[in-house]
Amino acid sequence: MRVFWSKGYGATSLDDLCEATQLNRSSLYSTFGDKRALFIQTIDRYGDDAVARVSAALSRPVPVREALAAFLNDMIDKIVAGPGRIGCFIGNSTAEVARHDDVASSRILRNVVRIEETFRAAFAEAQKRGELSPDFDIDALARFFVVSIQGLRLMGKTIADRDVLDDVAGTMLRSLD
Repeated sequence: MRVFWSKGYGATSLDDLCEATQLNRSSLYSTFGDKRALFIQTIDRYGDDAVARVSAALSRPVPVREALAAFLNDMIDKIVAGPGRIGCFIGNSTAEVARHDDVASSRILRNVVRIEETFRAAFAEAQKRGELSPDFDIDALARFFVVSIQGLRLMGKTIADRDVLDDVAGTMLRSLD
């Protein structure tokens, strides 16, 4: 996954994948299938990891705004420090292959929906606790956060200015008011 994430699908060679997995070509093919099949599996793996990260961040026993602030702060820390400058694997994959590969596109969409559902559940709980207005459309709010995080991660690929990224995160958090 990390090889596809850093190089992109098209620029990743079989040699890159063999080196990363420490498998020879025949073992790679027998274990994962071809390069595309492995790529599709990595989309699902990333989706599982992303859902787990968002769920862990939002299930902390603090108000949802505080949990989101910590989540965004951690993301910005990684961008500014360097490791987060590769963007989001889902976002990168969407830009590179989703328009040309129906299977990849459907897997990407499935995982985006799963992440959105994780936000939606957290916002629904926050509404029950009185942290969010009952008038909020939590479906729209969940979509807004997924899209905004994608934008923040994309922006972070070229802009590592903490003040700029914090400004974006602050605007996102004000949407909860």
